[in-house]
Amino acid sequence: MLMENKRIAIFIAEMYEEIEYWYPYLRMKEAMADVTTIGATVDSFAGKHGIKATADVSIDHVKPDQFDALIIPGGYAPDYMRREPAMVDFVRRIHEQGKVIAAICHGPWLLASANILKNRTVTSFYSIKDDLVNAGAYWIDQNVVIDGQLITSRNPEDLPIFCKSFIEKMVKG
Repeated sequence: MLMENKRIAIFIAEMYEEIEYWYPYLRMKEAMADVTTIGATVDSFAGKHGIKATADVSIDHVKPDQFDALIIPGGYAPDYMRREPAMVDFVRRIHEQGKVIAAICHGPWLLASANILKNRTVTSFYSIKDDLVNAGAYWIDQNVVIDGQLITSRNPEDLPIFCKSFIEKMVKG
């Protein structure tokens, strides 16, 4: 399935889970999407295993209306991302615009910080379940959960269905 003319934002921060960034990044490129990596700054960020990824642009130089969707990889990076008010605001605003947000592993932490989880069904890495429930979400343990425009998954093993679900949502609506 091709996603030509689709503009996908993907967040990056220090201590990101490499496979949860690179697999979706490359999969979206393969599907012909225009992918932009956004960080708090334009910098190289080291992943949990030392592999670096560089932001194309800083969060201060983009607006949600420039993109069709957002992907939030996990690792420890979402804890750094949610410390950046502009990144949290971007998530909230892209959600308000009714666009797709896909978050894997610890990525849903950013959804909680953006206050968009009330009465939504999600999944995540099990250790942040309480945080998501306390933010008002219904948490279930399955490989992918799609609730409206939110797509969530638990861990790297879920990446194939996570990316497939995201691409299908982007192509079919």
